[in-house]
Amino acid sequence: MNAIESEGLCRRFAEKIALENLSLALPQGSVFGFLGPNGAGKTTTVKLFTGLLAPTRGSCAVMGLDPHTEAEKVHALCGVMTESARMYPQLSGLDNLLFFGELCGLARAQAKDRGEELLKKLDLMGAGKLSAGKYSTGMAQRLSLARALLGRPRVLFLDEPTSGLDPESAQAVNGLIAEQAGQEGVTVFLCTHQLRYAQDLCDSYGILDHGVLLAEGSLSELAALAGRGSFAAFRLAQGETLAGYTLENGWHRCPLSSPEEMPGLLREAIAAGCSVYEARIETPTLEDVYFSFINREEGGSASC
Repeated sequence: MNAIESEGLCRRFAEKIALENLSLALPQGSVFGFLGPNGAGKTTTVKLFTGLLAPTRGSCAVMGLDPHTEAEKVHALCGVMTESARMYPQLSGLDNLLFFGELCGLARAQAKDRGEELLKKLDLMGAGKLSAGKYSTGMAQRLSLARALLGRPRVLFLDEPTSGLDPESAQAVNGLIAEQAGQEGVTVFLCTHQLRYAQDLCDSYGILDHGVLLAEGSLSELAALAGRGSFAAFRLAQGETLAGYTLENGWHRCPLSSPEEMPGLLREAIAAGCSVYEARIETPTLEDVYFSFINREEGGSASC
């Protein structure tokens, strides 16, 4: 059973189509990066999967459950972190977690143990007794993630979890997210604009624009769909050239079908009498691939 599924999922607001024919099948324990510009439909998608919105057409399921008709069961299995971290400002960080932990069905002692465990992992233990209203933006983000993890969810929906965080805090958050997927088997549905961060954390990606899923797959699969291949690149002595290579920013480059070709190309360059100072394989980044799809998309949408 997949953790998250949808088929032909569509949501309309009056005359505006927010999401069109979204079909996904995400396995348990995967980390899925849901990418797209503001207004692409990412938040609408999360609301559909968590039962906060009903689909106009199509269907979706979380752990085999329909979020619209079985919302309480879905909520019991999910943790959700929105971009705007909202807590009760008059309560301390720990008391917020106690309150929400009990809402998740935890006994108070369990909520306290789990809350303190998460505060330690997110470097908030020292601020656990401080009122949440005095937290910085980054502290509030980390507390919001702790709240999402209180009930040991099987599926985690995250919206920009590292927004407003300094590098050290972002590293702590990333480590905890990776731990949830790798050690706990949690499925993570990550909405983010931070492409370098997503590339380090995610197994696969979906690129959404104007409510339409432009592409889905691993980075290598997306690169192939976008026509963005890898290159062998050599830096040679000044004035030297290689037949069949293009020269860009001091590097002689040629398309590379697979990394196994690189040693042979290096031997050929040396045999041709070239002085090879440096050699590297250039692979497309998630940012390269993302903008390949976004820049070619001219908008437009179909009716539901």
